[in-house]
Amino acid sequence: MSAPERIPPRGVTTAELLTRGELTVRGQIRDASNAVLHCSVEHDGQEALCVYKPVRGERPLWDFPDGTLAQREVAAYEVSEATGWGLVPPTVLRDGPFGEGMVQLWIEGAPGAELLALVDGEEPEPGWKAIGLAEVGEGKTALLVHADDERLRRLAVLDAVINNADRKGGHLLPAGERLYGIDHGVTFNVDNKLRTLLWGWAGEPLTGEAVDVLKGLKEALGAEGALAARLAVLITPAELDATRARVDELLATGKHPEPSGEWPAIPWPPV
Repeated sequence: MSAPERIPPRGVTTAELLTRGELTVRGQIRDASNAVLHCSVEHDGQEALCVYKPVRGERPLWDFPDGTLAQREVAAYEVSEATGWGLVPPTVLRDGPFGEGMVQLWIEGAPGAELLALVDGEEPEPGWKAIGLAEVGEGKTALLVHADDERLRRLAVLDAVINNADRKGGHLLPAGERLYGIDHGVTFNVDNKLRTLLWGWAGEPLTGEAVDVLKGLKEALGAEGALAARLAVLITPAELDATRARVDELLATGKHPEPSGEWPAIPWPPV
C-alpha cells in the first residue's frame, strides 16, 4: 500500500481535509510530555498524515488552565497565518477518536539542516548567533549557538508575540526552504513566560519587515479585527489583551526582547 500524500492534492484544502477528514490513528509519539498520536486523515478520496493531540491526554500544568493546550496550539497557528510568514503547520481544533483535540498537518523535517550547534570558544563564527554557555560534562562548557537565519528571526518575533514558554531545538522543522515551528501548547500566558533558544537577536533592532508585520497584527487584533475574533474563542479575554500589549511593546521598543531575569530564559532540555 502506498504512503498517503503529505500535502493535500489540488481541489481539497488543507483546512477542509484536517477538519472534516476521518482520522485513523497509526501510532503514538512516545517521547512527548502529552499524548501525541500520529494519524492519517482522509476526506473525499484524499489523504494526508497529521498529528492529533487529544485534550484528555494533556497533563495538568500549574501555570496554565487545564484542558487548554490544544486551543493554544490553534491560536498560535492563527497568529502565524496573520503574519503571512506561515511558520506553523496548518492546525485545527476538532473532534477525534479520543475526543476534542488539536490536529496538525504532519511536516517531515529535512535531515542535515543544521540550525543549532555547540562550539568551542566565547564568540560564534560568522553566520551564527550566541545563545549562552552550556555544560557538556566533566566540568567543561561549550558555546550554544543558533544559525543567523532570517527564518529563525521571524520565528523569534512570533514567539515574542505569542509568549512561547518552550521553544526547543526539537520544535524546529526545516522543510526545504521553509521552516516550521511546532508544539505551541504553552503559549499566550498573561505573565512573561518567554523561554527560547532564539535569543541571538536579543536587544537588536527589529527588521523593517518585522515592524510592518507587527503593525498588521496590531490592526488585526483590534476590537473589530478578524484575528481578534478568531482568538477570542481560543484564549481568554485577559490573554488576548496581553497579546495586544506584547505587540504594542515590540512596536514601542523596536527591538527583539531580552530575557527578563524573572523566569528561566532557556527551556530544559534545550532539544
